[in-house]
Amino acid sequence: MSEVEPFNAEPPRSALISSYVTPVDFFYKRNHGPIPIVDDIDRYYVSICGLVENPMELSMADIRKLPKYEVTATLQCAGNRRTAMSKTRTVKGVGWDVSAIGNAVWGGAKLSDVLELVGIPNLTTTTPSGGKHVEFVSVDKCKEENGGPYKASIPLNQASNPEADVLLAYEMNGETINRDHGYPLRVVVPGVIGARSVKWLDSINIIAEECQGFFMQKDYKMFPPSVNWENIDWSTRRPQMDFPVQCVICSLEDVSVVKERKIAISGYAASGGGRGIERVDVSIDGGKTWVEASRYQKSGVPYIADDISSDKWAWVFFKTQTEIPQNTEIVAKAVDTSANVQPENVEVIWNLRGILNTSWHRVHVRVGHSNL
Repeated sequence: MSEVEPFNAEPPRSALISSYVTPVDFFYKRNHGPIPIVDDIDRYYVSICGLVENPMELSMADIRKLPKYEVTATLQCAGNRRTAMSKTRTVKGVGWDVSAIGNAVWGGAKLSDVLELVGIPNLTTTTPSGGKHVEFVSVDKCKEENGGPYKASIPLNQASNPEADVLLAYEMNGETINRDHGYPLRVVVPGVIGARSVKWLDSINIIAEECQGFFMQKDYKMFPPSVNWENIDWSTRRPQMDFPVQCVICSLEDVSVVKERKIAISGYAASGGGRGIERVDVSIDGGKTWVEASRYQKSGVPYIADDISSDKWAWVFFKTQTEIPQNTEIVAKAVDTSANVQPENVEVIWNLRGILNTSWHRVHVRVGHSNL
């Protein structure tokens, strides 16, 4: 790839809710450098080293020998809905609308099984030599690391927990993962902002402190609205991990003209950390009164939050049909199973990098004939 800028793209919002499992072609793409090409699969190894008893190098054949798991998990960029936040006050970052999110069936080995190969038992918090974090280093090179590799880390107790479902994935929606999404191998950390699910995995390091890479220490952190580029102190905040509860209307654009008063309002809701969606509320009068929308994941299967029948790491679709006034603002907000709610206005969560815009999603609708 000779392109100067990293390639970033998202699908139209209406396409996003046409399928619970997002087709690969409609899955958002977020890159921090040119897309690396890993051609010679026979010479591709992932090294696992650092504070471990027996470091090793694993080939793709070694990884494929481990039990294969399929995990349905939604990845969402921390900057999803950044454009709307930028309207309050300019922020720095890729101008995402509402579709920097996607849900896929990821196939691969559990990281907890891989760690067992190097002598780290399940549910380990600290290795004998003091390792507490698992760092993922990419083949991908980026300017923010001064030409070095993209990297991120997660705590060892999450990485070594089989229930956390952290995968080294080589399949996406039942097919070999493609180059855009990390061929031949990527990490998938469910319930966590997309930045920690490192693509094009090169090595895994067991380290004592969290990763000191740029995207862990000088990016993807949540600051209060009062912090600006003059007074920012990155060390005062922890790297963002779990995504907060989020909800977006996808059946309508920011401004829509519809022919009939009776319309369907639908979209997605998602929360981080494996928390389910307890409720989605929709208002057709700008937030004065609310109705509860129906929730579902797979059609024909009732969605029960946190039930074994539901995909705990995946988004939930919502839908309601209603008659709307002539000219109105439609609003949606979700509540997760820990009763976390979304902020009413974007102003109170404005931050200079424009991450985690989880404010109530609002769209304007008019009944009439389009002037377009």
